[in-house]
Amino acid sequence: MPDADNRDVLARIADALERLAPPVAHQADLASGDAFVWDGRGTRAISPFDPVAIDLLTGIDQQKARLLDNSRRHARGHPAHDVLLWGSRGMGKSALAKSVVKALQAQGEDLALVEAPSDQLENLPDLFERLAEVPRNFVLFMDDIGFAEGSTEPRVLRSMLEGGASQRPANVRLYVTSNRRHILARQMSEQDDPVNPRDVVDDQLALSDRFGLRLGFHAASQDDYLAIIARYADVHGIEFEPEDALLWAKQRGSRSGRVAWQYIVELAGRAGRSLG
Repeated sequence: MPDADNRDVLARIADALERLAPPVAHQADLASGDAFVWDGRGTRAISPFDPVAIDLLTGIDQQKARLLDNSRRHARGHPAHDVLLWGSRGMGKSALAKSVVKALQAQGEDLALVEAPSDQLENLPDLFERLAEVPRNFVLFMDDIGFAEGSTEPRVLRSMLEGGASQRPANVRLYVTSNRRHILARQMSEQDDPVNPRDVVDDQLALSDRFGLRLGFHAASQDDYLAIIARYADVHGIEFEPEDALLWAKQRGSRSGRVAWQYIVELAGRAGRSLG
């Protein structure tokens, strides 16, 4: 029988092994529920799934209509595109991707969203296997994707989009946001590369070309910015002065949907109003 010292050592070893062992991955029921998060090992439900109402998204009517149409097709099992939403920060790329799914769910379409971090590309084939077994359609959403110079991840993503062994299943479409039209930034060093610098650029373009639908989001004009604020203000019963709204944007160095919403939050806070 081990003495007290040995028992103490064995207990410490057991505790250390327990800490080293990864926790059991939680697996949500993908056959029901509106939205999920994938962490590289398992899925959990997002509850409640409550994105911005699609009618509140202002100044992006064309993008809204095209993404709604594509998503409705996918929800019904018709041919649909993988989508790249690119452009200025704060102009509603992420909000639109989520709001479209929610709007279609409200219309009775069986479409679910799965959000995956952009640094988990190597684990997506495991997720694809699980989604392929579920008799419903999914939007796999990856926000603010970007790659470091020399990274092999762009080729991994290209393989998923078209023709590779890890290609996404038929019931899944990728909706990806990026601040850049071609996702990858062209490095200045490429222009000094004597070995086929054009090949580097072509390789970058080949990734964005894999998305059948590419929607651009551009910086808001002054009129667009004020229209966005007016829409939010009308819904929440808040009055505002255009000059004050423009000063708010000037102080932040940009005009965008995000800045407009922050201004509404500021006005509600000044007035002691709830935005719930």
